[in-house]
Amino acid sequence: MQKTDFHGAVEQVLINDSRYSGDSYYFLQEVLLKAVGIQRKETGGENKHVTGGDLLEVFRDRALDQFGPMTMTVLQEWGLSKSEDVGDMVFNLIEAGAFGKSEHDKREDFMNGYKFHDVFAVPFLPESKKYIDGNGNCRDLNIV
Repeated sequence: MQKTDFHGAVEQVLINDSRYSGDSYYFLQEVLLKAVGIQRKETGGENKHVTGGDLLEVFRDRALDQFGPMTMTVLQEWGLSKSEDVGDMVFNLIEAGAFGKSEHDKREDFMNGYKFHDVFAVPFLPESKKYIDGNGNCRDLNIV
């Protein structure tokens, strides 16, 4: 499939699927470009495929860097509440011709990547509202 102009692809996606805001797709484009840059740096300039897991890692880091304590609020405003939403957006852009994919890529790659609340809200809670679970993960006392 021939790649499409990103702006045109986003407009088409928004007509077909209005769950996520246009801003979320432009943020995802930034994330993909950053993930590709990281891959190239790690491989000495070689073009390697960015996996769903790679994309989720960069998505998390970029969101926290850009929005800090407001990350969860911004993502919810954009219609995102779980890692599967990121996968749905990726596949919307693939179907629109804006992103490419390998034969190994599938929506399931984004399932259970991480819980948005755990990575975008818990780090900003006061210490009195956190606890460490049996796996060493920091959790929200209010969700127990």
